[in-house]
Amino acid sequence: MLELKNLCFGVENEDNKKEIIKDVSFIVPDEQFVVITGPNGGGKSTLARLIMGIEKPKSGRILLDGQDITDLGITERAKLGISFALQQPVRFKGIHVVDLLRLASGKDLSVGDACEYLSAVGLCARDYINREVNASLSGGEMKRIEIATVLARGTTLSVFDEPEAGIDLWSFQSLIKVFEDMQKRTHASILIISHQERILEIADSIILIADGQVRGQGSKEEMLPELMKSTIPVTCNRILEGGVNHAD
Repeated sequence: MLELKNLCFGVENEDNKKEIIKDVSFIVPDEQFVVITGPNGGGKSTLARLIMGIEKPKSGRILLDGQDITDLGITERAKLGISFALQQPVRFKGIHVVDLLRLASGKDLSVGDACEYLSAVGLCARDYINREVNASLSGGEMKRIEIATVLARGTTLSVFDEPEAGIDLWSFQSLIKVFEDMQKRTHASILIISHQERILEIADSIILIADGQVRGQGSKEEMLPELMKSTIPVTCNRILEGGVNHAD
């Protein structure tokens, strides 16, 4: 279980001070699929970076399974069981997909095991296992490979920051099924930052973040009708061909 307690974060320079996260508290229960949504610039991606340890809060605490991880770095959090997928997956020139999966798993995966992870995200293993993780891969391919590395890690909590960003319509539709299958396969907690209605529809619960604060939280049955009536920009039913790219 992940728990955020009264989390605050801001940035300051010579000219001004800006609060980005303001007294945020919520829980991601075990084996739950939770989606954080809200307007652009509301602090969603900053929350993801705080959970992973990329940013440090000014105050408040972060607990994982009861352990205070607020002051731990990225590596320590990863070892404790948190995976993080970026909006734009990192490309590694000179590293092949099978090597990336081995690094993610922390063991010398057989080619057969590596192929299983690729198949789980809808990629033909034969075509991808020896591909280089470079610019020759499309955005949709990179997203799937990144999810395969998360599967290979097998962590108790996986955080995805706008996984739909920059991918085409076909890849997005396939991505929904990948997340559904991932939840069944791992029985882990999944936390996704997203505007997409289709992702919201498969959530167990939804947290609305706006202006750096929790503006609402509850089951999808409770939250979706309110979101559809509100001025919060939820992208309904489809994404435009060519992809979307929202960022906080």
